[in-house]
Amino acid sequence: MGEQASSVMLNAARHDRVFEGYKEHSAGLRVSTELVILDLLRKSHPDYHVTCTSPSGCDFKGYAQAGHATAIKDANNELFDSTRIYVSAGPRLEKNPGAIVEHVRFGRWKYTWNNKGFILYEIEIEQRPRSGMKVLFILSPRSEAVHGAESHAAADELLMAIGDWSAVLHDEIYIFDGGYWAKSRELWESVQGSSWDEVILNPEMKANLIQDVQGFFDNKDLYKKLAVPWKRGLILHGVPGNGKTISIKALISALNEREEPVPSLYVKSFDARNGNTNAIRAIFTMARSMAPCFLIFEDLDALVTDATRSYFLNEVDGLESNDGILMVGSTNHLELLDPAISKRPSRFDRKYHFKLPDEDERTAYCQFWRKKFEGDETMLDFPAEACNLIAKMTDGYSFAYLKELFVTSLLVIAQGGAADIEEADKPVMVRREDAVEQKAVPAKKEEDQEESSDDGEPAPRKRIAAEVEIPASLKDNVLLKMIRAHSKTLLEEMDNTLSAPKLYLGPPPPPPPPMGMPPPPNVRVPRGPPRIFR
Repeated sequence: MGEQASSVMLNAARHDRVFEGYKEHSAGLRVSTELVILDLLRKSHPDYHVTCTSPSGCDFKGYAQAGHATAIKDANNELFDSTRIYVSAGPRLEKNPGAIVEHVRFGRWKYTWNNKGFILYEIEIEQRPRSGMKVLFILSPRSEAVHGAESHAAADELLMAIGDWSAVLHDEIYIFDGGYWAKSRELWESVQGSSWDEVILNPEMKANLIQDVQGFFDNKDLYKKLAVPWKRGLILHGVPGNGKTISIKALISALNEREEPVPSLYVKSFDARNGNTNAIRAIFTMARSMAPCFLIFEDLDALVTDATRSYFLNEVDGLESNDGILMVGSTNHLELLDPAISKRPSRFDRKYHFKLPDEDERTAYCQFWRKKFEGDETMLDFPAEACNLIAKMTDGYSFAYLKELFVTSLLVIAQGGAADIEEADKPVMVRREDAVEQKAVPAKKEEDQEESSDDGEPAPRKRIAAEVEIPASLKDNVLLKMIRAHSKTLLEEMDNTLSAPKLYLGPPPPPPPPMGMPPPPNVRVPRGPPRIFR
């Protein structure tokens, strides 16, 4: 690997002095662990230059595992401090073997890169408020040092190479949770294969959404020519289960497949030990450094609170440049978003409403499921005519409920339980409890309301499944029987969701009197209007 690389020797006596000093320091009152270790390394390795850095932006192990360098851990099993932990390799159903990972608190490596040799120490410090933070010390032979320089040229070159590599995502997605960013290969794998072909939406809305996102990253020069900031924000809103999440997955996958892949950054929460505003600052600092990038805020209405709204808006639309950042926020409750977020231009410019699917979209979704069985009609008899019939039966269903309807029905058929469904070929109706005779009518839209309930609020109508005339040629079709039977159960579940009890909260009751004391006078406590949570 080169004369200089081969000249690096792991001297046991020197290492022993460093480890003994580390143990002595760890047993006493700590003031500055970094300074103490730095002094130990300088005294024990006088012929080496010592560079101190943070491993958070310098993944020296990953860089070596990728084949860009070699890292040989010290073979001396007594002079180190680490914990070995069993970690599952994935879901238990996949039956992949687990692995043993090592959490190093004090370790040494012989590191070779670009025909140059180094000694690396990785040490975890216990110094509040930074307990558990790791520090990396890079030792490089002084023969390569520039006389009088504060840093070592070879160490700086190594740091630059590892830093540039670490800053790039390698089949990963950044996730912000708990106050810090972390790379997630698992999330990246979960979106692989996501395709717009699997997203059933209104064709015009789907095309506009794709064009909005892809066009943003294609038109940097156009934004510059128009002298407008190269930034954009989108809001995906609507009731749960109608395609917001799967659309975000398809966007992530499509952006990753571009000639110049666009990194995705996913924000799970603003919670952080050092405060939510610091978390928001860290989010946008990372996004600016990764731009052009795709910044995702899921459940935006829950993330941005009254306490953080002003700071969030300053980061979104303040003095600092957000060039190259495309933000997308999803929410089930657009009405809960502050108008300064949802209605102010230059923040979130475009809103996409993911409504309950209409009959054409439900038909397309049924055809999507039917394609899964094309070429294997012996497995399931799914005639093309059934798609329109199922779409008519499922008025008012979300895509999530449609999926559940297909999954449940197909599982019963696959397990040979079709004969167990009683009266599956009879019309399915969910009748009002107070009705004696009532004709079946198509399911009403969600916004339709009945008469007022006891609390004066409009009560939602019960859903009533539409009667659909089944052609004689399909009356014995097993899939249609299962769909009709299970649709009744799902409709009842939807009704239970709509009729869930409301929770009324008022001021808390006064505390009880101390034991042995008479109760306080019966003073009436003024109460404000109750808050209603649905």
